[in-house]
Amino acid sequence: MGRATAVNGVLDVPVIDISAWADGTAADRAGIAGEIDRAARTVGFMQIQGHGIADAAAHAFAAALDAFFALPMDEKKALRAPSPDVNRGYTPPRTEKLSLSLGVPAAAEDLFEAFNVGAEAAAYPDLALPAAHYPANIWPALPGFREAVEEWCTQAGGLARRLTGIFAHALGLPADHFAPFTDHSLDVLRMNHYLLPEREVPLDRDQMGMGAHTDYGIVTVLWADRVPGLQILDTDGRWHDVLPEPGCLLVNLGDLLARWTNDRWLSTLHRVLPPTDATGRVVRRRSAAFFHDGNWDAEISCLPGCVPAGTEPLYPPTTVGRHLAEKLGGSRAGKPNANSPREAARLRAAKGD
Repeated sequence: MGRATAVNGVLDVPVIDISAWADGTAADRAGIAGEIDRAARTVGFMQIQGHGIADAAAHAFAAALDAFFALPMDEKKALRAPSPDVNRGYTPPRTEKLSLSLGVPAAAEDLFEAFNVGAEAAAYPDLALPAAHYPANIWPALPGFREAVEEWCTQAGGLARRLTGIFAHALGLPADHFAPFTDHSLDVLRMNHYLLPEREVPLDRDQMGMGAHTDYGIVTVLWADRVPGLQILDTDGRWHDVLPEPGCLLVNLGDLLARWTNDRWLSTLHRVLPPTDATGRVVRRRSAAFFHDGNWDAEISCLPGCVPAGTEPLYPPTTVGRHLAEKLGGSRAGKPNANSPREAARLRAAKGD
């Protein structure tokens, strides 16, 4: 495992231009795959340039996100899922603790509010997928909202799938290695908003905008405001700020790639501090994470080439559905996850701010 580096507290998250992947030379592709491998080994985050997503799609999506979070709280709460087990709809502020997805209790509930949409069973009529894993979406009656959000899902999902092809090349695997694990992927888009009403400005001690966690699936494509708040844990156990570069999308690896690669590639712990101005007042920050998580019934076991001779894999086999249920049971339902001991140990060992 390599080491991440920081300058003035801001972690160096490599900018990787993938524009030459589709039509470039073999040398171009090898260079891109090498950059991906280095970032995956040392940081677990990267900034993707040349992703091909038009500015118009991002602007329409941002406007849709703004329109939704500007709705009165009663209207947003009417769009909550029927139970915490259903990973769809609206999540009010102070109702989740992301650190419980690692089995680590938090001092207070996280501040963010969110709205989730994702892959539905109805999109795969020939597969008889379980509605518990592929529930129907809950849509607000906002003109243009669904169209803008679905377009962003299409664009971010296309990028995620392109990246898995690059990942396969970087790991010395056939180009379509991940296809059987992702042809009915449990993809979810979570739109996040950090801005409390004036009466809620005072914060509890140790309050998090979003608690420390790893992402659960294969790869996350993150759109975010260039506002401080996001921090990731380096390989020495210290937290560092991360800001997206203009024109880039942040991409980070999830638990399933760490399991596949036996921690050769990192599923990096990250958190969001309450975004505040110089006076300590909470300011607005928006982000949207597209989680490309894999098929609910896919079994994830360490790749043989990633397990040193004479050793056992660091992780037992699991299925995507089981792993996600354990993680979501912590963050959404408040049941501490007992099956993430390695990630929990990293968080407990993290050095103070």
